[in-house]
Amino acid sequence: MEARRILEPLLENADIKIDGTRPWDIQVHDDRLYKKIFQQGTLGIGEAYMDGWWDCQAMDVMFCKAIKAHLESKFSLNSLPGHLLSLWQAIFNLQTSDKSREVAKKHYDFGNDMFEWMLGPTMNYSCAYWRNADNLDAAQNAKMDLICRKLYLEPGMKVLDIGCGWGSLAMYMASHYDVKVTGISISREQIEYARNRDTVGKIEWVLDDYRSLQDKYDRIVSVGMFEHVGYKNYGSFMREVRNLLNPAGLFLLHTIGANHQRKGTYPWVDKYIFPNGMLPSEENLTKAFVDLFIMEDWQNFGADYDKTLMCWAARFEEGCEQKRFKCDERTRRMFRYYLLSCAGGFRARDMQLWQVVLSPYGVPGGYVSVR
Repeated sequence: MEARRILEPLLENADIKIDGTRPWDIQVHDDRLYKKIFQQGTLGIGEAYMDGWWDCQAMDVMFCKAIKAHLESKFSLNSLPGHLLSLWQAIFNLQTSDKSREVAKKHYDFGNDMFEWMLGPTMNYSCAYWRNADNLDAAQNAKMDLICRKLYLEPGMKVLDIGCGWGSLAMYMASHYDVKVTGISISREQIEYARNRDTVGKIEWVLDDYRSLQDKYDRIVSVGMFEHVGYKNYGSFMREVRNLLNPAGLFLLHTIGANHQRKGTYPWVDKYIFPNGMLPSEENLTKAFVDLFIMEDWQNFGADYDKTLMCWAARFEEGCEQKRFKCDERTRRMFRYYLLSCAGGFRARDMQLWQVVLSPYGVPGGYVSVR
């Protein structure tokens, strides 16, 4: 059990024990886990959990401790899957128009019944804003209103929502601010769902890639989509938005961000959750819009994603228990691992959530920040 002898002091350095008694200690059911971790890194850890090789009562706490101790760097960088994924994403553009549809088929088209239960009535699959909210639905509505106020929407404006999801923000903008919205997504399930629940009647729903658009808009917003663009396409994304935006317009980007630029994502996340995904760093995001936009506002409320993810995890487990949607045990463990590991990542402040407001030429007299 040489692998276990090597692993134990690494875990103890993060205040995690194997077969310990605390909620964040891991319980090992299959000794093959230790070798798999050193051979496959974070991919092996995630797959072993899905297969029932180990458990942890408070996985979010365990991941927070592990990330703060930088354990992932000791496994991911030395594993073959991690090396291959980094090399593959460095050489090839995995976020082309055709490849961008992979994440829709694999994740967002998983099933609306599951997402309805997990996300709740707002159907917002992005970080909620908890400053003055005491429950998830109120926090998601607060996030949508925050976006609208930051965009300074006025009746009759033409608004483009890039990556509109299930249409909640588009409908909120149209119904509360009397604007004309175009919502675009590459997910067939999401667009059909949005069309069916649209009672506003002022929204054009488009099943396509944003790069196909030709019109001009007064305001553009993109929430939770930039994570799928990839660093090779950051500049072209910003140029496309600039071409679609009227000279006096505003663009709001809502995206998860990384403290350091990653040329890819963790192999397990890439394989099971978000194929070809990539988080931008502050430096790479800024490089993408320099000479195209003036940065009017930049807000970070990444700590709010921890609470959001914990609510999603609780709702997901409740839906599984009540059999509100079809989900076998391996898939259930996959979603649990995904939601709680991400919660731990945001709690450790390893990831951020940014809302950036950009204008082509600068707001006359200056932009007034909204919080």
